[in-house]
Amino acid sequence: MITTNIEVEGRKITIESGKLARQANGAVTVKCGETVVLVTTTAKTLDSAGDGFPLMVDWRDRFYAAGKFPGGFFKREGSPRASEIISARLTDRSIRPLFSSELLIDLFIYITVLSIDEENDPDVLGIIGASAALTVSDIPFENPVAGVRVGKIGERLILNPTFAERKESSLEIVVAGGRNFITMVEAGANEVSEDDVLGAIDFAQSAINKIVEEQERMREGIRKAEWPREESNIEQEQKVREKVGSRLKEANLIDNQQEKERVICALYKEIESALSEEIHKKKIYSFFEKMKKETIRKGIIDGQKRWDGRFPDEIRNIACETGILPRIHGSALFTRGQTQSLVITTLGTTEDEQRMDEIKGKWVKRFILHYNFPPWSTGEAKSARAPGRREIGHGALAERALEPVIPSQEDFPYAIRVVSEILESNGSSSMASVCGGTLSLMDAGVPILRPVAGVAMGLVKEEDKYVVIADITGKEDHIGDMDFKVAGTEKGITALQMDIKVSGLNIEIMRNALAKAKEARSYVLARMLSAISASRKSVSLYAPKVLVFSIKQDRIRDLIGPGGRTIKSIIEATGAKVNVTDDGKVTIFHTDEKRVDQAFDMAKYFTEEAEIGKVYKGKVMRIVGFGAFIEILPGQEGLLHISEIASYRINSVEDFLKEGDEPKVKVINIDSHGKISLSIKQMSPEER
Repeated sequence: MITTNIEVEGRKITIESGKLARQANGAVTVKCGETVVLVTTTAKTLDSAGDGFPLMVDWRDRFYAAGKFPGGFFKREGSPRASEIISARLTDRSIRPLFSSELLIDLFIYITVLSIDEENDPDVLGIIGASAALTVSDIPFENPVAGVRVGKIGERLILNPTFAERKESSLEIVVAGGRNFITMVEAGANEVSEDDVLGAIDFAQSAINKIVEEQERMREGIRKAEWPREESNIEQEQKVREKVGSRLKEANLIDNQQEKERVICALYKEIESALSEEIHKKKIYSFFEKMKKETIRKGIIDGQKRWDGRFPDEIRNIACETGILPRIHGSALFTRGQTQSLVITTLGTTEDEQRMDEIKGKWVKRFILHYNFPPWSTGEAKSARAPGRREIGHGALAERALEPVIPSQEDFPYAIRVVSEILESNGSSSMASVCGGTLSLMDAGVPILRPVAGVAMGLVKEEDKYVVIADITGKEDHIGDMDFKVAGTEKGITALQMDIKVSGLNIEIMRNALAKAKEARSYVLARMLSAISASRKSVSLYAPKVLVFSIKQDRIRDLIGPGGRTIKSIIEATGAKVNVTDDGKVTIFHTDEKRVDQAFDMAKYFTEEAEIGKVYKGKVMRIVGFGAFIEILPGQEGLLHISEIASYRINSVEDFLKEGDEPKVKVINIDSHGKISLSIKQMSPEER
């Protein structure tokens, strides 16, 4: 059994292998505090390599880890939830760049949360565990990685902040990488500066290095197996290269995109026809695509225009429209080149808020963003399926980008759902969702703090030379070395996501990329604001009208009434929905504002507090020798003393009042015990 303890910023991380799951190729447990994850890795041989490395990362939260029962009828965990998929993607993106696509194995990594405390999030432990499990296995994995989370409270950076500290943090960033290099960054922030982000990444790198060093010690003495690799036929590749010659380079210089594609397609068909008898067509295609990638990359490095004719900093044409759908609370169409997002905003009530029940706890989400990516958005002919990992991951990123500018419930008492329908996709549809989401929210009358825009940056790096490119297309994402999505306002960054395909990325390259992303973001924001400059002054005619007010907790029973009769009577009389929470917050909603006002008046009547100097129409409940007890509000009685009935002396209350009478009375005093004193004689003629 192998056990290693790592002390990082006062927190101990323990990695243990050889005790559990011994039939897997590699298995470890990673513990921090009382949070424990089990990570296993298994592999099987493939016949041939495909497009990209065949890696699958699965994450499973077990409710027993938090001492809880799963919800639902069956009381059993089912398909992975969105949060589990997002955690799995963090690990996947952290380690995927470190494998060769020529390795002929199908690799599975399975992460199970065995225990969770109230301080330590298991997601970064999953990254460490996946790397450690691969490191102690017989699977080729030469560059161990680690993941850490960095928070910022005030000016202080915190490594792996607790759940409580994260609520106070202006920045939350997960950084993964190896010794002195980064492979993945994921962040959400409250409009922080580029320097804040860079400082957090630099802070994370030293902790990552320390964790990686311990994994390297664990690897000592472990024999790696000789797994099969796809054979590379140098002679066959050379034949294709000789046949192509310089024609790919010449085609890359053609400005017209359609003509360029036509020439290259014709060239490929010519090469395939000439060599198909001696080289398999799959090999010809692989070699040709490799050459095309090299040509595009070299062109960018040498200062030529990009594949689609743009300069490195140039943004594709942008078109923005709002209010394009009838009866929708808010809608927008954002088009950037061949990427197009139709974004719809729906406003709801407290009943529409999403109730979250996970091992980390229970909470309510009032802002939700969903992302849909149908196959026809890229011209694919296949059936649409339920949201997959891509949809959930991209939706979470766009939601994270917009969440910091969503107004508080006190300022805007609505639940908000934004849906991004990707109609066309050629690069960075998640950032198009951010831009379209901003426009749609403004069209819906949501008073966002500031507009948010997003842009995806790319990188082409050859030895010591590199070029950062703005607004990358799908092809540039494929051939490039970085996909760096940055979203934010003019004030600062709200979210970013960075995936790296090469090691050795330094802070200066990231600083350059962030600076260029800021310029690109400002340009996109300006184009967006030309379509709608500010949020609309009111919500849609078809949106529910919501009114929120508070009552004292001891008056909740008066609003609800015996057996709920009072609140039911308000709902039946007005048609509005009325909700009251345990803290006394009352929410009334209906599409008709008049009905909302009517329900409000009725609710206030049953919960109103008596005010000194105010006149009420009361009802005599009982008469005693020294006066009459009069109900002025539901459940609230005051004493009308005999001396306050008339301006002259009277002998009997019954000479003026009897039970059931409804006289007007004025509140003249409320003592420290809440007892109310009433008067008729102190009312002015206008008040009578």
